[in-house]
Amino acid sequence: MAGTTPGTPGTPRVLRAMNDRAALDLLLEHGPLSRTRIGKLTGLSKPTASQLLARLEAAGLVVATGTTAGRPGPNAQLYAMNARAAYAAGLDVTPNRIHAAVADITGEIVGEYELRTPGRAASGVVRQVTDALDGAAEAAGITRGNVRRLVIGTPGAFDPATGRLRYASHLPGWHSPTLLDELAAVLPMPFEYENDVNLAAVAEQRVGAARGHADFALLWNEEGLGGALVLGGRLHRGFTGGAGEVGFLPVPGTPLVRQVTKANSGGFQELAGVQAVPRIAAAIGIDTPEQPYVRIASGLLAHAAEAHGEDPRYAELLDRYAERLATGLASIVAVLDPELIVLSGAVLVAGGEPLRARVQAELADLSASRPRLVLTAVPRRPVLRGALESALATTRDEVFDTSR
Repeated sequence: MAGTTPGTPGTPRVLRAMNDRAALDLLLEHGPLSRTRIGKLTGLSKPTASQLLARLEAAGLVVATGTTAGRPGPNAQLYAMNARAAYAAGLDVTPNRIHAAVADITGEIVGEYELRTPGRAASGVVRQVTDALDGAAEAAGITRGNVRRLVIGTPGAFDPATGRLRYASHLPGWHSPTLLDELAAVLPMPFEYENDVNLAAVAEQRVGAARGHADFALLWNEEGLGGALVLGGRLHRGFTGGAGEVGFLPVPGTPLVRQVTKANSGGFQELAGVQAVPRIAAAIGIDTPEQPYVRIASGLLAHAAEAHGEDPRYAELLDRYAERLATGLASIVAVLDPELIVLSGAVLVAGGEPLRARVQAELADLSASRPRLVLTAVPRRPVLRGALESALATTRDEVFDTSR
């Protein structure tokens, strides 16, 4: 046809690439499959499925692995993703440590490393990032150069206009306007940066409680109170990347916090942040220290989840804290009307189902719409899992594109 060029939609090359990607996605989802099974799932004929598998095997994307057994007739060859076709990495950055992990193309974590950073000099951030990445790569049996893409999760968000990290004054060394350029100069792979709570939402969307939901919100509570918003299946970051910084939300029940970025706090943080839990407990007669906040608050709520039926003080702790959480959530729901809200972070996870049920009941009284509240399905290192899922999504788009 006149004017047709290689790669134009509808050409054999593009159709083959579409079939290749469909087969690769099936192998990711189901694990090893036979040629016949791949043909049935994709709708391809046996000869076409055979050609597809031969092509993917030659490209190093699939490998033959074992045979079927226990069925009538001859055993069929099984094919699986070549896990070593590519690697992606993620970093979860907090003021006290950087946790790094490397995953193979199937999503399996093959190397992890934790770099403790308390009291580290602010000028050493680039070295900290490379040390953490190198540690995870070494644990995976590869080098930094084998990692195809990196996603770094931090509190706050990098302002796209200035390149500066905002909303995270407690993260020393990460606020230089040249930091991203310095990292780009030493890292051999493309890298992206993302807010930590946004990455927790990515983890829920890809492998957790929000799978299949195009619109949901996530409420997070550990060192700080934060949120993430997914609208139409995509993260909503806002103009400066600050969408989801719900700790700054003014709410009833606390005095107005002014100059919130300098205070690194706001009304919702003061009302329902991690520091509120031991204070509520002390006010109702539970003898408790306040700090370290995350450990103390998580311990109190975990005990309350177990003992609220026998000790009325712990039932009251759950009741009061749930009311505070629902107060802020009601404002979020009034604007966004989400289908689902996921509760995540160590403090909310510690309260478990007793806390979730109370927040759901309070929110029903405070909000006109009634989204369903669920607990996270990614309780272990959700920020790191989200960073890996984000890096893997882009890596797979690149590696699985056989049209080039």
